[in-house]
Amino acid sequence: MKGKKTEETVKTNVMRLLEAAGIHFETGTYEVDENDLSGSHAADLMGVDHDQMYKTLVLKGEKKGYLVCCLPVDEELDLKKVARAAGEKKVEMIHVKDMLSITGYIRGGCSPIGMKKKFPTYIEETAQLFETVTVSAGQRGVQVTLSPEDLRAYTEGVFAPLI
Repeated sequence: MKGKKTEETVKTNVMRLLEAAGIHFETGTYEVDENDLSGSHAADLMGVDHDQMYKTLVLKGEKKGYLVCCLPVDEELDLKKVARAAGEKKVEMIHVKDMLSITGYIRGGCSPIGMKKKFPTYIEETAQLFETVTVSAGQRGVQVTLSPEDLRAYTEGVFAPLI
């Protein structure tokens, strides 16, 4: 479906999983711009504070394999901090072309919730400063907003310094 999506017509697997877990969340949508898939653009379109809109990045460690990091859209990962948090010597981003096969999600629609497999998840520790954070609902143009603790608990994640 191209064009403006409404909350009534979109129900993603992420939403189904959160509902099944009894986790309160709100949804939001925005018009997807194929030329700008940035989280900053999404935050602007939805009127969400950039510090509370989180992007999901997938990395691979040398020893333990894939891991997921959630951080504010305007921030950059500090790979040394991520490696330290994950107990790895070195980590690197996966290639965009590998995202779908590894996670089940495409770039711009990758959520820490509901990936093909459960990967160790690290959430930027500053998320704890907010009542809610917003992450992808697993589809471009659709987001879910929930408490950082609910996100951490559902993903069995760890709050850590990542930026």
